[in-house]
Amino acid sequence: MQGHGSSDTRYLLSFFLVIISVGTLLLFLPLSWAGPAGSSLSLVDSLFIATSAVCVTGLATVDVASFSRFGQIVILSLIQIGGLGIISFTSLIMLLPGHRLPYRRLRTIRGFSIDGVEHNPVRIVRNIVIFTLSIELAGALALFPAFLNAGAGDSAFTAVFHSVSAFCNAGFSLFPTNMEAYRNNPLVLGILSILIVTGGIGFIVLQDIERRLRGKRSSLSDHSRLVLLLTVFLITNGAIAFWLLERNNAFSGMSLPDSIFNALFQSITPRTAGFNAVPQVALSQASKFLTIVLMFIGGAPGSIAGGIKISTAFLVLLVMVRQPNERGEINAFRRRLSPATTNAAITYFLRAGLLLLIATALLSLSEAGRGTDLGHIIFEAVSAFGTVGLSLNVTAGLSTVGKLVIVGTMYAGRVGLVALALPAMNWKSVHIVYPEAEVLVG
Repeated sequence: MQGHGSSDTRYLLSFFLVIISVGTLLLFLPLSWAGPAGSSLSLVDSLFIATSAVCVTGLATVDVASFSRFGQIVILSLIQIGGLGIISFTSLIMLLPGHRLPYRRLRTIRGFSIDGVEHNPVRIVRNIVIFTLSIELAGALALFPAFLNAGAGDSAFTAVFHSVSAFCNAGFSLFPTNMEAYRNNPLVLGILSILIVTGGIGFIVLQDIERRLRGKRSSLSDHSRLVLLLTVFLITNGAIAFWLLERNNAFSGMSLPDSIFNALFQSITPRTAGFNAVPQVALSQASKFLTIVLMFIGGAPGSIAGGIKISTAFLVLLVMVRQPNERGEINAFRRRLSPATTNAAITYFLRAGLLLLIATALLSLSEAGRGTDLGHIIFEAVSAFGTVGLSLNVTAGLSTVGKLVIVGTMYAGRVGLVALALPAMNWKSVHIVYPEAEVLVG
């Protein structure tokens, strides 16, 4: 018998495939391209950009500035749909036929929430849309004078585009060198950083904070406290590490405040925004490794960010350093974590690692004859898998097969892992207890 989870998984995967297909066709139209005379956008590149936008990754085989205004609006729309995507858009479509949900789909939607926050599906969708549009509008209003004073062309559209791209953790930019021209502009980098972090902590945490400020909750949930604590920890320690590693390298020539601000931005953007204020190829080997780690970890569960999520990384680390009690529970922060929670984190982590291993192997095969360094391939694979968008100038030079591998990796990293995390299928079966196997470990 087919399980309920299987139906929701197919629905989720199909929804994103349809959006990517429509986006590919729209970007393939001559109307969308404004590159050099006589040039055109190939179908593979159209598919690549559409997938990158819907999966809010930011990797690009061609310069976004080469698209016409129509093409850029298509990309912006795809980013917005992908950003709202997994929770809000799937929920909206579920609610359309009469606004009555079968129990199995209610379970799926509630799987993205937690006790004590909000469980009404209509309110969940409404809050997601309101939070997203409000924050993006505020970001655009803040970026407009900053871009205007910096002399950016069409400052209004530029502000809206970068606000949506930053909050959705997409990393797409209208500038040929991304945000490198603004490395000495703390206002622009600061606004983008706030938008990235806000989008990366997740709607559950934003809603929890909002209810706490309005006095509807006496304290934040355990989930929100953990997410905020880990976010501050990673950003702070990452910034310190990047500054120490790059102050005489990629940040050399900058004033002390600018170098500190760029270290902070470099710590924020790999999880999982993809903007870069300094060329990633200019980073030291140690900083590239740290960037890979941050890209793999990503943001918070239920957020727009990708990666394995910070709570998963924390739980896996906790399992490695803490001994469970006789019931299989692990105690941390005066709370106990059930075996089901830790097992889910480990399973999710292993699945992510396997997908990343496959992507790296395929890229190594496809790019073997093009002289691409293995370190660059790993960086590109993790960036695509974590839906980050940072690159060591590899993306544009990928072979056709390599581009398709990255397309599949972005799709798997954004949609595939979430589909795997949906409520498990319910199979009608006879419960059988098998003899215990004796297997040596270590």
